[in-house]
Amino acid sequence: MTAEESLREGDLDESLRQLQMQVRNDPSKASLRVFLFQLLAVLGSWDRALTQLNVVGDLDAAALPMVQTYREALQCEALREQVFNGTRAPLIFGEPTGWLALLVEALRLDAAGDGAAATAAREQALADAPTTSGSINGEPFEWIADADGRLGPTLETVLNGRYYWVPFFRIRRIEIEAPVDLRDRVWTPAIFTWANEGQAAGLIPTRYAGTLAQKSHALWLARLTEWVGGDAAQARPVGQRMLTTDVNDYALLDIRTIELAVDAPPGSEGGAGAAPDHG
Repeated sequence: MTAEESLREGDLDESLRQLQMQVRNDPSKASLRVFLFQLLAVLGSWDRALTQLNVVGDLDAAALPMVQTYREALQCEALREQVFNGTRAPLIFGEPTGWLALLVEALRLDAAGDGAAATAAREQALADAPTTSGSINGEPFEWIADADGRLGPTLETVLNGRYYWVPFFRIRRIEIEAPVDLRDRVWTPAIFTWANEGQAAGLIPTRYAGTLAQKSHALWLARLTEWVGGDAAQARPVGQRMLTTDVNDYALLDIRTIELAVDAPPGSEGGAGAAPDHG
């Protein structure tokens, strides 16, 4: 069985064994190194994935834009883990708001073992957060949020090599291509149009934080979403990211376009690449 066949079967360990053997037999073949980088990223072996990515850059100059994009994404994963462990705060896209501060504080309270206070902070944040209407794949909705209550109406993104939480009301449009590469199971490429009409290319983490703590390789490959962690109030999604609206739930990899009804922020100028960020 080849590495590709093992991957299709969901056997990541065997796929890695086969692929490493192929790389040893043909170490200068850049496409094998790209495959290995992607598989190691699925496995959460960030340092090893970065090593392979750097080798790709040495072997194939044409791959350098891809190498730079995913080098930054790999480096953001350590910060992302710290954010959900409550030890670091994410960058916030745009001016900070009280409800976003409460969402971040709730993660710190979770880490401190004060689940009741974390739940109260999160409930207050979601009550205070604005709703944003729009459509997903042409299906209209009145409000949108991440299915993970820790995020509420915000979206995890990697922009310009930095990890952000972006409130949906800062976004006018998101365009997402259908997944084609294994790395899309870890980071989903997207084109963002901001409320001020500026645009930027970025990545959306395809999988939820905590996914790699689960045993199922189907979750690691973002083939499904499951909820773990107790009762409904405490349960957290793992596996593929989902967005939820008042109409439906949507797996991230099934989404092609999100249109949002937003106003340009006061004093903004069309064409700006991004709003200010705040840590």
